[in-house]
Amino acid sequence: MKNKTFKLIAVLIIISQLSTSCRKAKLIDGFTTNNLEIPSTNGNQIVKHFAYTLQYNEEHEQADWVAYVLTRDEVLSDSFPRTDDFREDPEIISQTANSADYSGSGYDRGHLAPAGDMKWSETAMSESFYYSNMSPQTPGLNRGKWETLESQVRTWADNYGTLYIATGGVLKSGLTTIGANKVSVPQMYYKVILDYDNQKAIGFIMKNMSLTNSLISYSVSVDSVEAVTGIDFFPNLPDVIETTVEKETNFSKWNFSK
Repeated sequence: MKNKTFKLIAVLIIISQLSTSCRKAKLIDGFTTNNLEIPSTNGNQIVKHFAYTLQYNEEHEQADWVAYVLTRDEVLSDSFPRTDDFREDPEIISQTANSADYSGSGYDRGHLAPAGDMKWSETAMSESFYYSNMSPQTPGLNRGKWETLESQVRTWADNYGTLYIATGGVLKSGLTTIGANKVSVPQMYYKVILDYDNQKAIGFIMKNMSLTNSLISYSVSVDSVEAVTGIDFFPNLPDVIETTVEKETNFSKWNFSK
């Protein structure tokens, strides 16, 4: 009886995970958009939370990338306020950074998947405060141009309907670390955004410091972000579309309002 019960629970968990992963998928001209946001993987642990997926890098005590889908309806929802419930991610096998690592470091606990994108769900908002979704950002970046970029992305989701997003710090050897867990401090951060419905994509690379130029000045092709990070973004796109949108540098297709 125990074995049957365990198997039933396991099946229900799998069904739940599949339902979550497919809840925003669309079928367009015979192509499913499910998992379009997910970059290439490298063997590090993959964790699929309710609203976002991440690949955790134990060496750097943060995610290689955090990926999620953002829709117009989610942006327009304001049902659940910010919780500030920072805590370790129980799904990370090797354990995550914690509050002590950041305390007194001079760095902000910078969200990768922003809390501002998660107001549509109590679960999504809560899980956005896992330390697996944090990276040490200078206050100047986190509260400055990075926040401006996050706001711009929400405006684009409102304008264009659905965006597929991946973001993270540029992780490499030799970075400064903070805390007993030696959390790496990236020198640069990236964000890539795909608007599949309108067949366009854009990338951003920002140094981990106060920035003063216009937001568009930090925009680059997705190919450029791949060259810096070594990550293959949007590998689930049909090859012809992936090649076209990832090399695009004509950012007039994006309406910058920030």
